[in-house]
Amino acid sequence: MGVVDWGDVPTWLGAIFAASAAGAAVWTLKSQRDQIGEQRDFIAEQSVTLALEREALRAAAEDRKWAQARQVRMTFHEAGERADSEGNWVEGDHWVATVVNTSEAPVHDVDVRFGEASRAADVYEALRRSQGWNPGERLVAPVHLLGPGRAAQFSSQTGSASWIHNNRPSAYFRDDSGLRWSLDSAGKLEEAPDGTP
Repeated sequence: MGVVDWGDVPTWLGAIFAASAAGAAVWTLKSQRDQIGEQRDFIAEQSVTLALEREALRAAAEDRKWAQARQVRMTFHEAGERADSEGNWVEGDHWVATVVNTSEAPVHDVDVRFGEASRAADVYEALRRSQGWNPGERLVAPVHLLGPGRAAQFSSQTGSASWIHNNRPSAYFRDDSGLRWSLDSAGKLEEAPDGTP
C-alpha cells in the first residue's frame, strides 16, 4: 500500500463541507422561497376573503339602512268635486294622501308636499275602516311621530284639473335612526338631503 498524501485530505474534507454547506444553503433558500410563495398565496386568498366579507357587511348595512324606510307606504287619490270646462261637476278638486308606517318602529317628521312646495291644507290621523281610511283626530304637519302601524292622512288645497295633474303628492319622513327619506307618487324611495321640504 502506498502512503496517503494527508495534505490533500484536509482540502478534500474542506471541499466536501463547503459543498454540503452550499447544498444546505440552496435547500434553505428554496425552502424559504416556497414558504414565501405559500404566504403570498395565503395572503392573496385572505385578501379576497376579506374583500368579500367587507362587501357582504356593506350590503347588510345598506339593507338595514333601507329596511324601515321600505315599510312606509303612501296611497293617494283625488277627492272632492270641481266644475269641468262645460260646467259639469266632476270628481277631483284635491289630493288625499295617506302615509302608513308598517314598520315596527316610529317614523318622524312625516309630511306630504303636493308638487314642488304646496303643503297639506289638512292633516288627520288616519283610522282603518273596512273600506279604507277615515280621518280621525286633526294633526299638525309635519307629523312629529307616526308610530308603528299608524297612518296619517294629508289633504291638498283645492285646484283645477291641471293643478291636480301637475302637483302629485310626495311624502317626506325620518326613519328611527334619523335618516331623511322621500317617497314620490310613483313609489320611488330615495334618501333625501336635510333641508328638503
